[in-house]
Amino acid sequence: MTAASHSTQRSAPRKALALGLGLIAFIILIGLGTWQVERLAWKEKLIETIDQRMNANPVTLAEVEKQYATSGDVDYVAVTLSGIFLHQGERHFFTTWDGQTGYSVYTPLRLTDGRFVFVNRGFVPYEMKDPAKRAEGEIPGEVAVAGLARNPLSGKPSMMVPDNDPTKNIFYWKDRDAMAATAGLPAGAVVLPFFVDAGKAFNPGGLPVGGTTMVDLPNNHLQYALTWYGLAAALVGVVAVWLLKNRKAG
Repeated sequence: MTAASHSTQRSAPRKALALGLGLIAFIILIGLGTWQVERLAWKEKLIETIDQRMNANPVTLAEVEKQYATSGDVDYVAVTLSGIFLHQGERHFFTTWDGQTGYSVYTPLRLTDGRFVFVNRGFVPYEMKDPAKRAEGEIPGEVAVAGLARNPLSGKPSMMVPDNDPTKNIFYWKDRDAMAATAGLPAGAVVLPFFVDAGKAFNPGGLPVGGTTMVDLPNNHLQYALTWYGLAAALVGVVAVWLLKNRKAG
């Protein structure tokens, strides 16, 4: 057996291993690209649903309750409701708006049947957290609210988010149960499981600033898919060149 034959026999297993690893990498890259295509379809459908809900005619609170009981999803459904705000129970969610740091004011609204729903009345700057500084905005008596229903969170969205500090009335994530437990509601009070973001209704004194609901859904899935598919194509090219060189060398 010649030296060339020995070299060919030794290189065969290495070629097979390289091709096997290349095939595995190719399958992974194609899988990642396909997953991004699926995510793209899901995101486009979600954006379409939100747009339809926000621009549809408002429904009653009863209809939102029925939808939530059926699907558990009422995010951005336009709704109208009425009741009396318990301003002494407002909870403050730390956020930013229009370049300012401050709080979204979540206030329990007592409905005519005695139940409650937390309404995000809007944004106040950091230095206006104390309701006494914006007393004109603490509207008394029965009010009508037009806004968007919002799903509750099932838990803390990330380990990076600070823990809520109910003793200081500062919430870093929207924990509906904690808000309800610390708002001074009557014993046995029933609180609806979702929130409502108030629209751009006028508040005396201008605070809180209503209509601050933000819809920010980045949609980069097509770019990601093209990247993964492009890497898969590049891998095929590299392997093809490598095989061609090895054939010539043989």
